Amino acid sequence: MAEWSAQRGGLPDNQDSTLPAQFTQSHPHIADRKDPGCCRSQGYDGTVTLEPSPGSSSAMTTRELQQHWRALKSGRKPARLLFDVPSSRTVEQNLSKYVVYQVVLIKSGSYDSKQVFIERRYSDFERLHQRLLQDFSEELEDVGLPRKRLTGNFAEGSISERRVAFKDYLAQLYAIRCIRQSPVFLDFFTRPELRLAHSYLRGGQYSQALERLLHVVDLQEKLTQHSPCLLVPTLCTIMVCQRDLDEPTRAFETGQQVMPLVRRYGLDKYRCPLLAMLVDLGYQLGQPIAHLQEELSQVRNAERGLVSTLSLKELMVQEFTE
Repeated sequence: MAEWSAQRGGLPDNQDSTLPAQFTQSHPHIADRKDPGCCRSQGYDGTVTLEPSPGSSSAMTTRELQQHWRALKSGRKPARLLFDVPSSRTVEQNLSKYVVYQVVLIKSGSYDSKQVFIERRYSDFERLHQRLLQDFSEELEDVGLPRKRLTGNFAEGSISERRVAFKDYLAQLYAIRCIRQSPVFLDFFTRPELRLAHSYLRGGQYSQALERLLHVVDLQEKLTQHSPCLLVPTLCTIMVCQRDLDEPTRAFETGQQVMPLVRRYGLDKYRCPLLAMLVDLGYQLGQPIAHLQEELSQVRNAERGLVSTLSLKELMVQEFTE
C-alpha cells in the first residue's frame, strides 16, 4: 500500500482530495439540522461540524463539555459512509466453529449502485480494536467492542444482537477522522482480499487475481475519499493482470486513469514503470504515445541512477510482500 504521510491525519488542507471522474461521482452531504446553540463550520473535506456558539457552553455540564471537546479533538464528522451487518453464517471446520459476519459498505447521500461487502469473524474485529488502541486509546474511550459471552455465542439471538453491535461499532469508528483515515482501519476492510489477490498474481492465476482486485477497488473508492492516491497500488496491479490476460485495451485504459493520480501526488516510484508499460501497450495498440515517451525520457534523465529498474509487475509483487 502507498505510504501514509501522517498516522493521525489525511492530506494537508491545500491538497486536492477529489477522485477523477473515472473513479467516482460527487455526492451531496446529508443536511444537518441547525442547533440554536451551535454554529456550523466546514472542513477541507467538505463536511460540516457543529460547534458551540459563544455563550452556549454555560448551559453544559462538566461531563458534557468533556465529551464535546473530546469529540472535536477526535475530528468527529457526519458520516459519508454507512455500514450494515445484515447477515451472518456459522462455519464448522474440523474441530473449530465460528460465526462469519457480512459487512456492507454504502455511500450516503445518494443511491449507491455498488454496495460492496466483506466477511469478517469476531476475531477480526477484536484484532482491529487492539491495533487501534495502540495509537488512539484516548479517542476510543467511549467506543467499546462488543464482548464475547462465556456461553450462547452461537444462539440466534446472540448473533443478531452482535450484528447490530458491530454495525454501531463501525459507525462510531468511522465518525472519528483520525481513525477512519488510518492504515489500520483501511486494512481491516481490504488486507485479506489483497493478500489473496497477490497470492493469485504470484501464482500466475491472473483471472482470479483480477476478480479480487476489482472488488478491492470498489471498497477503496468508498474508504479513501480523503486520499485517492491510496488507490494507485491496486490500480497498477489491475493493469498488470489485464496486460497478462492479453487485454491490452483495458490495461491501457486503466493506466491512463491511474497516471494522473501518480503525477498529482508525486508518487515517483510508480511513474517510470507505469510509463514504460503505457508506452509498450500504446505501441501495441497503435495509440499516440509520443508524449508518454517524452515524459518517460525526462523522468529517466532527471533521475539518472535513481529510477527503479523494476517492471511494474515486479514492483507490485515486491511492494505487497515487503
